[in-house]
Amino acid sequence: MANRITDVEIIPFEVSLENAGTDENGFNIIYQPETVMDRWLFAVRIHTADGEVGEYVNIGGFGNNGPTLAQIRMMTEYLLGKDPLRRERHWSELQRGFRKYDRFGIGTIDIALWDLAGKTYGASISELLGSYRETLPAYASTYMGDENGGLDSPEAYADFAEDCLDLGFLAFKMHGWGPQGTGDRDIDREIATVHALGDRVGDEMDLMLDPACEYETWADALQVGRACDEQSFYWYEDPYRDGGVSQHGHKQLHERLDTPLLQGEYLHSLELNADFIASGATDFARADPEYDGGITGAMKIANVAEGLGLDIEYHGAGPAQRHCMAATRNTNYYELGIVHPRAAGTRDLPVYQDSYQDALTSIDSDGTVPVPTEPGLGVTYDWDYIKEHQIET
Repeated sequence: MANRITDVEIIPFEVSLENAGTDENGFNIIYQPETVMDRWLFAVRIHTADGEVGEYVNIGGFGNNGPTLAQIRMMTEYLLGKDPLRRERHWSELQRGFRKYDRFGIGTIDIALWDLAGKTYGASISELLGSYRETLPAYASTYMGDENGGLDSPEAYADFAEDCLDLGFLAFKMHGWGPQGTGDRDIDREIATVHALGDRVGDEMDLMLDPACEYETWADALQVGRACDEQSFYWYEDPYRDGGVSQHGHKQLHERLDTPLLQGEYLHSLELNADFIASGATDFARADPEYDGGITGAMKIANVAEGLGLDIEYHGAGPAQRHCMAATRNTNYYELGIVHPRAAGTRDLPVYQDSYQDALTSIDSDGTVPVPTEPGLGVTYDWDYIKEHQIET
């Protein structure tokens, strides 16, 4: 008889970020000196009758993980008694079963099942997927801008980019300003920062811009995009208030700009990503194993992009992202973030017991990070730390 899932253990826990807070709306993490920001995250452990355990600690996103956690709790009834190795079947059933929701819970469950599979077969996830590379070129992906003496001016961004270049980074991505105090969003300052980055390091680094959908109008997005053209930016990502999902709007933007667009972070399904690519509304595909149905879902999007002759860029940092990228030919950069010159990275957290980390100092002299080689995700979680900071069972 096949092995069966006997228990799904869910552990919400709290971590603290020093010198970090949020903007006036509470959505963007920004630098706030002498402030400690508490975030609650969660871990999942899938236990089987054979004594195997698949694990994943979800540290992505902003930390408001209530809807995702609720979905995972709902999924346990389906999972109990199932064969843990039938990932494709489980992915399909959960996609259908949670069609009325954003399906974020599927990502954490699927990644934990891939971890269990790797431990079962004695192979890393990237090896199971079919390894293509062992090291990953990385880009520094910044915090949002602030008014607190951190990333608070075009010059501050350019200084930080130069520091990242000195560390060995091959590329740099700017997240600009959200509302600060008055609620105003200064497009002129965004444009000035694009030019400051291009003038300072554009000949030595690939540069990207991700406004995180902050620009209020399509016209603002066009205006900033033209500045990106002038500085030969590598890509331009999710600029304005459509939420990153308007095929028509981004196709119109694509037709007027030379800078390639990168869209898809907020689509959260294979089919929507495929339609967005096919419509000509993006130049790069986007996938995130936490957002897009796990490693199973992310690799499906990567295969669609490859079939249509495009590259895919994985969103966020973490061991699941590293394994996906390691098994993908048509990809370019690992997103090491979110980082800041005066605050800890939002994914540089004390949840690992081994040497794994996603910090500014994680890259080697070639500007790359390694892919874990041990079975499954290949990382050792610090369960003592996680359970010491547990906030509920």
